[in-house]
Amino acid sequence: MATFLLLPVLVLLGRGLDTHVLETLRAPAVLAALRVSAVTTGTALTVTLLLGTPVAYLLARRRFPGRTLLDALLDLPMVLPPVVAGVALLLTFGRTGLLGRPLELAGIELAFTPAAVVLAQVFTSAPFYVRAAKAGFLAFDPDVEAAARVDGAGSWQTFRRVTLPLAFPFLLEGAVLAWARSLGEFGATLLFAGSLQGETRTVPLAIYNAMESALAPALILSAIMVVLAFGVLLTLRLIAGRRP
Repeated sequence: MATFLLLPVLVLLGRGLDTHVLETLRAPAVLAALRVSAVTTGTALTVTLLLGTPVAYLLARRRFPGRTLLDALLDLPMVLPPVVAGVALLLTFGRTGLLGRPLELAGIELAFTPAAVVLAQVFTSAPFYVRAAKAGFLAFDPDVEAAARVDGAGSWQTFRRVTLPLAFPFLLEGAVLAWARSLGEFGATLLFAGSLQGETRTVPLAIYNAMESALAPALILSAIMVVLAFGVLLTLRLIAGRRP
């Protein structure tokens, strides 16, 4: 099993990280794909952190009708095939979709734009962060927060000085997972955002496109993705090792 899992990865690294790596990385198409992925995944992660953290805290600390159902529904994008996620986004935000006409009247066009890439990445990656963040908020006794309030701390002070530091390893782990999922997103992005060079063509889409013409960029970009994936896994192991 170990040989089966590792051999293709090693072969890919051997073929991809050859002497022409720097030359290929300077190619406009490769640089454009790396730039699009860096910008969109960074934006998607920011949106996920800002909107996902309150949702995770709400699910961890509050009891309300429908909480269990909401919790399950928020995990749904993790198990949906990426192509299905792309179809759902297109039917909702596309020009002829549910919200397409109101958005068009407001002068907003989402489908087949960089914003569509970000939406696809948030849709498929945010549940990973919310799940990890919720575990972080559940990992310590709420009485710690209550004690801070008794000592005179306000709600925001308690959250910033007590809750966030205690949950931080989980939040960091969730952020890394969400970013990695965004970086590898393919199906939903292809259907909802297309593959326009310099606009919506991320690294996975560039690999798919290069496989039909020039193999070298596809191999090098694939090797880069392997290195990044290993870096993500190593980071998660280090975080888990430091977790109390």
